[in-house]
Amino acid sequence: MRSPRLAALELKRFGRGRLPRAAMAAMLLLPLLYGALYLWSFWDPYDRLDKVPVALVNEDKGATVKGEKITAGDDIVKGLHDSDSFDWHETSAEDARKGVEDGRYYLSLTVPADFSKRVSSSSGDSPETGALKVRANDANNYIVGQISRTVFSEVRASASSKVSRGFYDKIYVSFSTLHHKTAQAAKGADDLGDGIGKAKEGAGKLKKGLGDAEEGSGSLKSGTATLHKGAGDLASGAGQVAEGTQKLADKVNGAASTVRPFLTEHSGDIAKAARGVSRTSKTLKENLGKLPGAAQRAQSDARQAADTLSTLYEARCGKNRPSPQGGTAPGGGTPAPGGSSSSSSSPSSPEGNSAGGSSSGDGTKGTPSVFPDSCPDLKKAVDAAERSASVAGKVNGYVKNEKNLDELGRHLDDLDKTATALAERAPHLKQDVDSAVRQINKLNKGAHAVSSGAGELHTGLGTAKSGAAALDTGLGKLSSGAGSLDGGLFKLADGSGKLASGLHDGTEQIPDYGKKERDERTGVMSDPVGLASHKAHEAPNYGTGFAPYFIPLSLWVGAMIAYMLLQPLNKRALAAGAPAWRIALAGWLPVAAIGVAQVAALMSVLHWGLGLQMARGLGTIGFLLLVAACFTAIVQFLNARFGPAGRILVLAMLMLQLTSAGGTYPIQTSPGFFNALHPFLPMSYVVEGLRHLITGGELWPVWRACLVLLAFTAGAVALTAVTARRKQVWTLDRLHPEISL
Repeated sequence: MRSPRLAALELKRFGRGRLPRAAMAAMLLLPLLYGALYLWSFWDPYDRLDKVPVALVNEDKGATVKGEKITAGDDIVKGLHDSDSFDWHETSAEDARKGVEDGRYYLSLTVPADFSKRVSSSSGDSPETGALKVRANDANNYIVGQISRTVFSEVRASASSKVSRGFYDKIYVSFSTLHHKTAQAAKGADDLGDGIGKAKEGAGKLKKGLGDAEEGSGSLKSGTATLHKGAGDLASGAGQVAEGTQKLADKVNGAASTVRPFLTEHSGDIAKAARGVSRTSKTLKENLGKLPGAAQRAQSDARQAADTLSTLYEARCGKNRPSPQGGTAPGGGTPAPGGSSSSSSSPSSPEGNSAGGSSSGDGTKGTPSVFPDSCPDLKKAVDAAERSASVAGKVNGYVKNEKNLDELGRHLDDLDKTATALAERAPHLKQDVDSAVRQINKLNKGAHAVSSGAGELHTGLGTAKSGAAALDTGLGKLSSGAGSLDGGLFKLADGSGKLASGLHDGTEQIPDYGKKERDERTGVMSDPVGLASHKAHEAPNYGTGFAPYFIPLSLWVGAMIAYMLLQPLNKRALAAGAPAWRIALAGWLPVAAIGVAQVAALMSVLHWGLGLQMARGLGTIGFLLLVAACFTAIVQFLNARFGPAGRILVLAMLMLQLTSAGGTYPIQTSPGFFNALHPFLPMSYVVEGLRHLITGGELWPVWRACLVLLAFTAGAVALTAVTARRKQVWTLDRLHPEISL
């Protein structure tokens, strides 16, 4: 009988009665318990983390930095509530501690009271790190603790990034401020350079001017010395003037006290006299025309009188008569006792002529005078007559010149005007005197003030003299200093140019960012290392990632359950002596067919029930059929070869494959024992092949897995045929097995 027919007959047994059919249904659906149920239970656990209760304690009191209120704790709490990370329950620190202990909360996150103060301390003198406190209890759930590390790392990174963004934003704002201030400083340096240039030019002029000033100060020094001496003379003279004006004022004030009553009493008489003088001057002016003739007659008469007196004197007294004082008189006699001349007589007395004798008519000397003491008087008369004749001659000579008469007329007019003015002012002379007295007193006061001022001037000029000397010395030093200043300003101008150039270069190098640029740069600086995460052939969820692990598990369990209900070797074929390879195929084909049904049922539930998406759907199904055939062949061999103990070996091999296949963690993370087993077990290749078929990727791991599976299938079938051949020979062990199930 052929192997397919034997397989069909084996399957028909399960169509008879309810229990066999139930057993067949169990064989078909049992893999779903391992595959579909397992995957469904944690298909996407991270999508439901918001159902995990976690205590949140916010003790942050906030902080104030430069007038700005910072509430970093509140910001974190708000961000956590807006996220879907956990089911956050805000509570007290005590309740959070108890909740983590008794399992009400899986975790607790505490924001300490000084959190804002610490995170804002980066701009202060003592920067500190703000620490969030996480409390977990692995007795509640170890995996939640592992998940929390990832979640809280993201929370920490987000908080750190936000704090850093604020810090770096202030830095970039400071850069902008520094840029503007440096630009202003550069402009100021330019202005300084211009000012220094002007200052240098001015220093040159100052140097020249100070040289001129030094020369002038020398002249000033000499001049102030001269002024000081002159001021001394002035002070002395002013003192003398003041002394004189004081005497004048004293006299005027004394005289005024006497004059005032006289002027008050005789002002009318003064006016009358002045008018009389005025009339007389007018009369004289009117009679000036008669003056030349009168002057000539007066000259002639005076001359005649002088000659007559002289003749008379000579006649009476002689030419050399001694004088009564003991001198020789013009007559030549000697003086008489008693001091008088015996021959003297009075030439002016007529009685002398009659008493003393007569003179001859020809003018010769007569007898001595009877008045011998009259000669001196007569001599005086002769001299007076001579003088009168001389004056009359001068007057006559004067009045003969019309110019002199005109001038005299003008003087008479002035006299007339003055007299008239005096007559008019006569009633006011007292007031004029008072005014004159006041002016003189004022003059006296002013003279004293001048004297005092002259003294002060002399003192001040003494100070000025000393100051001029000091000024001359100082200007000498200033002139020298101006030379040094000129040289220094040259260096300063060069330095200011370099300063301005450096500041302009600095301005170009200091960044000036706008708000958009600051946001971009603070984002980069707060999180400078970005993770460019690119997943090739990304698994959309947790279940898809674990499907390559649980699908072969379910197929292995399905094959294991099937051979619990079906015989690995057909006993009829063994008894009939059929070829061993036919017996092996007859025991393998039914379970392989069940494996195909299991694959169909499992993948239908996973795809349409759970939503498993496969990058290569048909390839996945074909590959799983090969997996079912391989696993069936291996399980058949172990059951056929070892009998009831083979079932234990099948279970043990399943455990070894699960632990060494690398279905959850990379096999490199497992102990060396499992790493050693990994390349020798078929499930290792099945898991790797399914990953590339479901999520995508290179196909060479699939082809390699197919070759490995074909090799395991062929080997297992061959070993099963060998076992069947051995089973056709009955031994004592077969008749009395040591263990039976």
